[in-house]
Amino acid sequence: MPQTDFNLQIIEEFRANGGETFGPFKGRPLLLLTTTGAKSGEQRTTPLVYSKDGDRLVIIASMGGAPKHPAWYLNIAANPDVTIEVGTDKYAAKATTAEGAERDRLYDQQAEAMPAFKEYQAKTTRRIPVVVIDKVS
Repeated sequence: MPQTDFNLQIIEEFRANGGETFGPFKGRPLLLLTTTGAKSGEQRTTPLVYSKDGDRLVIIASMGGAPKHPAWYLNIAANPDVTIEVGTDKYAAKATTAEGAERDRLYDQQAEAMPAFKEYQAKTTRRIPVVVIDKVS
């Protein structure tokens, strides 16, 4: 799936400004997630808001409450080895889907910080996945 012009603009801005962005993401915690395409094998980078849970990063596969999972989530389901960029740091990481009570706690934590996530879950019948990112030593 080709990158949208909007995503490309955010990625370029993020990298040019040490992780800072403007517009709709200004002041929000933003990371760049690079996955390997499940079908194509190509590297795909996606800007995403995140929260922290201890040393782990947490991202939500909401796609704004769309009926399908985002492509980046399908990619990590096929290959959980990812690259993360936060600020000026770039590192290898492992992505895993949180389950059960942990998933619920992390989703609620994100929704408290960013209430739009409550709306996203209400808009769809799918259970929106919560992904935990652990840095690889």
